[in-house]
Amino acid sequence: MALSAHTKFVLYLTFTGILSFVFGIVAEHKKPPFGTPIQGTGVVVCSFPRDMSIVLGFISILLAIKTSALGASSVLSSKDIPRQTLFGYRLFFIFYHLAIGVACSGVGMMIWTTVTELLHHLRKVHHNLEYACPTAKTGMFGGAAFLHLNAMLLWLVISMLVSNVREDLHRTDEDEPEAQVNRVDDGYSM
Repeated sequence: MALSAHTKFVLYLTFTGILSFVFGIVAEHKKPPFGTPIQGTGVVVCSFPRDMSIVLGFISILLAIKTSALGASSVLSSKDIPRQTLFGYRLFFIFYHLAIGVACSGVGMMIWTTVTELLHHLRKVHHNLEYACPTAKTGMFGGAAFLHLNAMLLWLVISMLVSNVREDLHRTDEDEPEAQVNRVDDGYSM
């Protein structure tokens, strides 16, 4: 039994979204809480244990972008539903913009955290003798990962809403043509 294109899309979207979430959570788990300050002559040199949090953060970012790009492109590339009708449907309009906002927030938060962690690892020499060698704030990788998971779930809801709009738009009710027109007009007016 072959899977439909919609089912393949949902599976692929779910797979990339969950992978993005998992990589973000593992990055949070692998991140060291702080580095070891080593006193030098007038400087403090930070020594950080080798960890994969930076690489995992960047992989999570790429997968989150791929998930959102896939979700948005699949919605916007549907040829059988006019965009005006699709965006005229209130629930779709709200969830679409909510998904974009959550996805951008998650990617932005993950970029900020990953780059902060990278800068801590690259800038190891400090002239402040009181410097404690911090790493990125605890919980930021995990918070961004949960935003990625939420964005993926919103794209799945949007996929269901598009299916509902498609079904309502292409339904032909021979018995009550006036009722069909009223149902479409009521459901898709802004």
